[in-house]
Parts: sequence; structure tokens; C-alpha cells
Amino acid sequence: MKKNFLFVAMLLVALSFGFVSCDMINGNDPDDTTQDGSENVVEDEKQDPVSLESVDLGLSVKWANCNVGATKPEEYGDFYAWGEVAPKTYYDWGTYKWTQGNDMLIKYFTDEGDGNGEMTADNKTVLDAGDDVASVSKGGNWRIPTIAEVEELINGCIWTWTTLNGVEGYEVKSKTNDNTIFLPAAGGRFLDEHGASREECLYWSSSLAVEENFSAWSLDASEIDGVYLNPIPRNYGFPIRGVTK
Repeated sequence: MKKNFLFVAMLLVALSFGFVSCDMINGNDPDDTTQDGSENVVEDEKQDPVSLESVDLGLSVKWANCNVGATKPEEYGDFYAWGEVAPKTYYDWGTYKWTQGNDMLIKYFTDEGDGNGEMTADNKTVLDAGDDVASVSKGGNWRIPTIAEVEELINGCIWTWTTLNGVEGYEVKSKTNDNTIFLPAAGGRFLDEHGASREECLYWSSSLAVEENFSAWSLDASEIDGVYLNPIPRNYGFPIRGVTK
């Protein structure tokens, strides 16, 4: 039976995940536990990866060789709540862009009961380009993959848990050619904690979880539990791996 998403138990068993600080992101030493500042939004002053390339895995889209905000395949890059285009130091519903209060959505919902009572459901189930950080930061045809494209990546490639320059994660190799990408096990962020680093590859898709409007679909992959799709609350901070035509 697949495990529940690690963050569900974060507040109860935080020590068991060996949380580290947000300074671990963007390719810093995984053992660096220096605390971030307390301000909510961090200005993203980094450039796009100078080595950014699209990798043809024989699929319907080409995948980036680096995460958004990274300059090497093994670097974590930045962490984003679903539909936000700037990283933060604190991830919860109170800081999430597309909620009013903690329990009312103001964009990307299909159920009227999830709105604020004054807005009709917009029925948007895929991120707009302006809310897609891969599109905003990279331009051109770059964007966050849909859940169908993530599923295609899962089924169309061979997944091998490995290390790249000392960083754990998955080598994802095409079944139709010899091309590969590497997805670092960057974990994710909730509140001001960074959990599941070195244990879990968590990457947002651009697709809303229609049956759970407060969640969106993500890739969830670990050495122990394998690779699968998971609807995760939209206020968590995950890395982004872009795709293009």
C-alpha cells in the first residue's frame, strides 16, 4: 500500500524527517541548516539556468534538464506553491495567493462550495500562463507539465534511484532512446520547514485535482514507494521541472 504524503504527518513527527532549513534549496550543501529570515516572500534574483536544455525522451513534450531556479540537473532550484510564481519562506493557506482566508478559493475551482460565496466557479483546471512559473521565468514555449504529461513520463521511461554528484534522486531514461534526465529528491516545504529532502521527488503538474479543488496533481516518487501521481494541497512548496515542444 502506498504511503501517505510525508507532509501529512509533518507537524506530528517532524524530527523523523530530519527537517533542514530553507537554505538547502538552490543547490546549496544539503547539510547546511542555516535558518532563513522571517519575511514571507523572497525576491528571486537568480537567472534562468545558463545550461538549460530541452531533452527529447521520445514523448509528446521535451523535458528541461534542470529545475526552475537551478543551474545544474542535481540542484533543487526554488520551491513554489501551486500557481504561484515566487518562492516564499512560509507555506500555508494564509500565505497562499489563491485563497481568501484559510478555507475559500478565489481562483482555480470547479465546486461553488469552495469559493467565497461571491464568486462563481471559474472551472479552470490547468494553470494560466501568468500563473505558471516555468512559462513566466523561461518564456517561449516553456511551461509546467500537465498531469497527463507527467503520467506519460512515468510510463514512457525507466526510473532508477541513483545519485548525481552526491545528490539522491531518480534517473529517468527514455524507453525509446538513450536520453535521460535527473530529478533530484528535493522534498518539499510546508510552513517554514523543508521536509523529505533526499527521500522524495515531489514536482507539481499544472493540473488541478478536480475532485479536491484545494489540491493539485503532483509527481511523487521515492526509492521505497516507487513512482506515482498524488493530489497534494496547493499551499505546499514543490520544485518545478518545465517542458516545451
